[in-house]
Amino acid sequence: MLCIQDGSDLNYSTLAQCEGLGVIGTNQTEAQSRGLHLHSTLAVAPNGLPLGILRAQCEAPKLKSSDDERPSWTIPIEDKETFCWIEGLRDTMDVATQMPQTRIINVCDREADFFELFEEQRRNPCVDLLVRAKHNRGIPNEPFKLFDAVQQAPLQTKVQVHVPRQSARPKLSKKKSRPKRSGRFAELEVRCQRIQLCPPKYYSYKDPIDIFVIHAVESSPPAGTDAVEWFLLTTVNVTSPEDAVQCLRWYCLRWRIEDFHRVLKSGCAIEKIGHDTAERIRRAIAINLVIAWRIMLMTLLGREIPDLPPEVLFSDIEMQVLRAYAKKNA
Repeated sequence: MLCIQDGSDLNYSTLAQCEGLGVIGTNQTEAQSRGLHLHSTLAVAPNGLPLGILRAQCEAPKLKSSDDERPSWTIPIEDKETFCWIEGLRDTMDVATQMPQTRIINVCDREADFFELFEEQRRNPCVDLLVRAKHNRGIPNEPFKLFDAVQQAPLQTKVQVHVPRQSARPKLSKKKSRPKRSGRFAELEVRCQRIQLCPPKYYSYKDPIDIFVIHAVESSPPAGTDAVEWFLLTTVNVTSPEDAVQCLRWYCLRWRIEDFHRVLKSGCAIEKIGHDTAERIRRAIAINLVIAWRIMLMTLLGREIPDLPPEVLFSDIEMQVLRAYAKKNA
């Protein structure tokens, strides 16, 4: 089972009287956007079928005080925004104790590339990590840089993966702008190497962590298109090209949680919820998390098995309500 973590900002700037909202960003004129930050963990089967929401946390982000002059490394991890990734991993570990026969992989994007997350996994290795690397860290041996080392590793295999479409995004206060990208199939060259993840200087007393880094790069991208390139850090024991390809397949399913957040925003319209407190908005979001999962599940099953009986997904009372609604609107 894949437990995929990701976050998404929810904009409620139009709710001027709503109490308890945080600051989710600022534009070029320093105007603040008010809202909540949702961090979710979506459970997904290896075939991509969404199994449900394992965890959801909805916080009101606060700006760092101008009086707070502490270097980031002196701030306890529990007080940092990135701590939600560790909490998500811990919840996945709790699930693993209830499912000892199930292999669980926690899949994360680049925001989760920090040493403390891998240190958490080392203390309780019942769940493996698969994280897209963000930092080109130093390593003990030549060529002394993580990305350079795996790029120089021997080519193990080539694999074709589907790269989903990507909508354009303007530059935000916390995120870079990104261009629009059409969905396509890409052939990736795959390399892998075992490395030691060295602790940052403020954790110099901790031992390095042995992990694998997988490099996948598109050898011949379409003209005018940036090549797909991923560096993946994983605690999975990668002993063959097939293991590396399997990790890539798992990582490709990370987009499921982005689709899930899109259903929440577009299908369930959670950013149009109007309440006078953030706590009431959180309660409405909690209900819509389940609704969005069911919509996503029905959509994917409908594509694969269009003749699936509705009784598989709906209870008797739900079927009665749907029939009455259909008759009323016929």
